[in-house]
Amino acid sequence: MTKPRVVIVGAGFAGYHAAKTLSRLAGKRAEIVLLNTTDYFLYLPLLPEVAAGVVEPTRISVPLAGTLDGVRVVIGEADRVDLQNRWVGYRSAEGDHGQLAYDRLVLCVGSVNKLLPIPGVTEYAHGFRGLPEALYLHDHVIRQLELAELAEDPVEQRSRTTFVVVGAGYTGTEVAAHGQLFTDRMMAQRPHLKVRPRWMLLDVAPRVLPELDQRLSATADRVLRRRGVDVRMGTSVSEATPDGVLLTDGEYVPTCSLVWCVGVRPDPFVAELGLRTEKGRLVTDEYLNVPGYPEVFACGDAAAVPDPTRPGQICAMTAQHAQRQGKLAAHNIAASYGQGNRKPYKHRDLGWVVDLGGKEAAANPLHVPLGGLPAKVVTRGYHLYAMPSNRARVGADWLLDATLPRPAVQLGLVPAHAVPLESESPEVVHRR
Repeated sequence: MTKPRVVIVGAGFAGYHAAKTLSRLAGKRAEIVLLNTTDYFLYLPLLPEVAAGVVEPTRISVPLAGTLDGVRVVIGEADRVDLQNRWVGYRSAEGDHGQLAYDRLVLCVGSVNKLLPIPGVTEYAHGFRGLPEALYLHDHVIRQLELAELAEDPVEQRSRTTFVVVGAGYTGTEVAAHGQLFTDRMMAQRPHLKVRPRWMLLDVAPRVLPELDQRLSATADRVLRRRGVDVRMGTSVSEATPDGVLLTDGEYVPTCSLVWCVGVRPDPFVAELGLRTEKGRLVTDEYLNVPGYPEVFACGDAAAVPDPTRPGQICAMTAQHAQRQGKLAAHNIAASYGQGNRKPYKHRDLGWVVDLGGKEAAANPLHVPLGGLPAKVVTRGYHLYAMPSNRARVGADWLLDATLPRPAVQLGLVPAHAVPLESESPEVVHRR
């Protein structure tokens, strides 16, 4: 008898944990195929630390082979789903096309950079959603400071040492916080750099981390300002140029660095499926099933899963939701074959953590607001717990960073054109 095949599209938090859980539940009774554009699961929350040189990029890249026992990994990008004949089409890294038939399908295609119709942004800004972008930003920051050392024009010096981050959510706040520490450390190693690097954090929201409790927001704001970050709430970019950005308040800021962390949107692939969507995300029921297709499940950022704690609304696009939904999708697929009973999605908010670099963080485990060193301990403990692998390596990097000078060299591995903001799949390096 032929074993049923489960195809999982995407290896983010939802897809990776769906594959891992289903492998444990199904054993050898099902063929599990994971289709993804890379051969690793990326632990996104530590990307700012990669950009700042705290953690090596391979530490947060968990290989799919070797950590997902019994799962067949196919490297490629999904480009079509035939829901009637039950197959997924994909394009491999070499440009070849293939098809994967399925009995059950889990769509976890995730999200990409959120774009706004602001002149010049797609041409002169860079996003922050994948390893190439983090590696590019690391090199770019170092390069700008090296060029500022050589510049004689004060305007050029200030332009090259000004870094503008748009978006004061989790990612933007952490990028600015780690970035200011990183450039301060570099300045201490470069006696010829006379201008202290300046980081700006912009957002149209009234406060930093607007989605979090106001006490956590106040903690992060206080740390950023004390560190020297120029925090501008109620302000954004109205135009980007090769030499700077024009702010919505009319001020023009000379800069060579614009980091786009405004937020995320569902992968555009979702819109091509011909299924019902809400806010660009695939509509599902509480069991993660796509209505009308009981063999199709969706979870993570690409799925509009009903939030039981907020009737009438859908779950936020967070790693916590994606991971939990991936595990539930695996359980419900097993239940569809008679192994246990299917369950609706429900969750309990365990709190949030924001790493601000150095000894600073903001956290509210079980809704207990913390700041400073206690929050730092909780934050790093959470990340080590949430990572499916490489915990010892990450911990070693943290220890080395706390005790030794941080090396700051640019390797030039990722050119600017390889990480365009308009990229639909930021982790795939585009060649010209």
